Amino acid sequence: MTASSLRKRASDSRLLGEERRRRIVAWINEHGSATVNELAREFRVSTVTLRSDLHALEGSGAIARSHGGALPIAHGPVAEAPLSVKQARHHDEKMRIAKVAAAMIRDGETIILDSGSTTFEIARLVGELPLRSLTVVTNALNIAMELASGPSHIRVLMLGGVLRQMSHSLVGPDAEQTLSRLTADQLFLGADGIDVDLGVTTADPMEAQLNARMVGISRRTVVLADASKLGRCSLSPIAPLDAVDCIVTDHGAPEEVIAAFRGRGVEVQLA
Repeated sequence: MTASSLRKRASDSRLLGEERRRRIVAWINEHGSATVNELAREFRVSTVTLRSDLHALEGSGAIARSHGGALPIAHGPVAEAPLSVKQARHHDEKMRIAKVAAAMIRDGETIILDSGSTTFEIARLVGELPLRSLTVVTNALNIAMELASGPSHIRVLMLGGVLRQMSHSLVGPDAEQTLSRLTADQLFLGADGIDVDLGVTTADPMEAQLNARMVGISRRTVVLADASKLGRCSLSPIAPLDAVDCIVTDHGAPEEVIAAFRGRGVEVQLA
């Protein structure tokens, strides 16, 4: 076996392991708890492999270990979770939300993809859209890397700045200065919370300040928020509700909350 074959096999193995761990977190969050034996049967791996997965997930803050198994992590309304944890939460809903949002993108547009787990799902989809030209502005390292291997008609503009390891995003004065020289047709914005009275919020003040600049230079702002984010507020405000043009959420959103947003003149689409 050649060296390149060995490297490919190792890479494929890592991808399979990462996907399994993401699904393990989602399973634990959905069921409230799980034993090692339950998870080993569910994911068809040995208990040794499963314990290794749980150890890694505990180390990243994705789960809490219990005697013989694991529990979901407790998270408050203003706490920020690592990107790996966010990606595992409500993943199916986020993929549906991303599909609806991606369908809004038009040929020749300049769009902004903020850092986040749902915007990353959009980045995975844009290469499949029937477009001849698209410019994507982003402050997210993982989104830029995803798009780097995409079609040549997608131009990527990466903002500079200070790296936030929690979110794989770049923030700060350099990123804001770059944005001040740009305009965008659409901003696709993730958020930790969106409330009728308090607007769009996130956990980190520097991220919020950069996001506010993104809103300011975009003709249309689309907030991507699964149902768990609605009516929730976090530490740092990004923008008031009247700066939001559209919210894309999932069918788990309460009808009264959707009605309240629509009553304020915000378009709401369900995925």
